[in-house]
Amino acid sequence: MQLSGRGVICVRGGRDVFSGLDFEASSGEAVAVVGRNGSGKTSLLRLIAGLLVPAGGTIALDGGDAELTLPEQCHYLGHRDALKPALSVAENLAFWADFLGGERFDPAESLAIVGLDHAAHLPAAFLSAGQRRRLSLARLLTVRRPVWLLDEPTTALDVAGQDMFSGLMREHLGRGGLIIAATHAPLGIDSRELRIGAVT
Repeated sequence: MQLSGRGVICVRGGRDVFSGLDFEASSGEAVAVVGRNGSGKTSLLRLIAGLLVPAGGTIALDGGDAELTLPEQCHYLGHRDALKPALSVAENLAFWADFLGGERFDPAESLAIVGLDHAAHLPAAFLSAGQRRRLSLARLLTVRRPVWLLDEPTTALDVAGQDMFSGLMREHLGRGGLIIAATHAPLGIDSRELRIGAVT
């Protein structure tokens, strides 16, 4: 499986964010997208996830499920944790599992892996920032998708949480998945860098 972009152009708010961008990542590989604030790291992830439309160029996944679109084979983990505060931790995870569909892993075990099994009954509104991030990580485990698009994934995680997530990423890569991560900090795994810069 290979995810690639050729000549990708991103325009937001009438401003050229980047243009002529080429990238690729293969099964078992992680790519760290680096660059200064405003250079387009998040925009690139959103383009791959299908949340933005490129102004030019192509983005394609070869060797994935031919019956599914690229966005349907991606998990996008953004800056904000997509949670419903009034729902419990377990209910939030069940909502995402039902909404996303596809191959499913036991939600209770996913919560245990990220260290939230003790809080399954609590409303998500009661969670700390680090716990909310852990719940978002549980979504990556509960619904299996081959492409992980991660935007500053270790934000709010303590050292133990960062170590746990590094292990999850290594396991995902070991199963043939691939990771594209926008980050200012080391991921804790072997990764190749893709540097992008804003057009001025």
